[in-house]
Amino acid sequence: MESKGVEKLIGPIAALLGFVYLLQWYVFGDLRSHNDPVFGQKNPPLVMKGGDPYIRALMRTISASEANSDRPYSLLYGGQQVNDLSHHPQICIVIVNGPNKGNCSTAAGRYQIINTTWYRIAPRYHPNPTRFMFWANYSFAAEYQDAVVYSWLSDRQVWGTDISQLLHQGKLNEVLRRLSPTWTSLGYGIETNSVSRYLPTIYQKNLQEELNATKN
Repeated sequence: MESKGVEKLIGPIAALLGFVYLLQWYVFGDLRSHNDPVFGQKNPPLVMKGGDPYIRALMRTISASEANSDRPYSLLYGGQQVNDLSHHPQICIVIVNGPNKGNCSTAAGRYQIINTTWYRIAPRYHPNPTRFMFWANYSFAAEYQDAVVYSWLSDRQVWGTDISQLLHQGKLNEVLRRLSPTWTSLGYGIETNSVSRYLPTIYQKNLQEELNATKN
């Protein structure tokens, strides 16, 4: 009789533990480390290891214009920082100037990705989501920002062309023009900034560093 009573408690206890875990996961994100590196320089190398040096150089060039900081992975639109990278911050900051003045932007991280874009591309490209029953969490940690954007830029179907091939052919301006509707500060969009005009030079420097790194 006593053993049957204990057996009856197993189900409710398991359900309670599952609920507590789910609540903790929902409120605090998953329990793994979420790296937010601080660098001694602006436009630092990627946290992600490996990959096509041309795409890597392009990613660093995008971030030079979008998140030119020594702590780019936790940067919000407008310059604030966040401490929690367990998921996309989803903080909407009011835009104070430019063509979108008065609206707000959730752009965040090294590539200033807005929340709707992150939750559209992360399910497709994120290499290590946390799953619990019917829910999934896509960590916004530095290495995952890199990995998702790298795979996104490498997807020929998304951009209608092979970006890596264009870069190998020296057609950087064509690439920047094609990406400008997504990242509007690349020189061909609606929100150029003080860095935009220098992007070709920045890209060449990044590319040389990335090519040199492959030789080491």
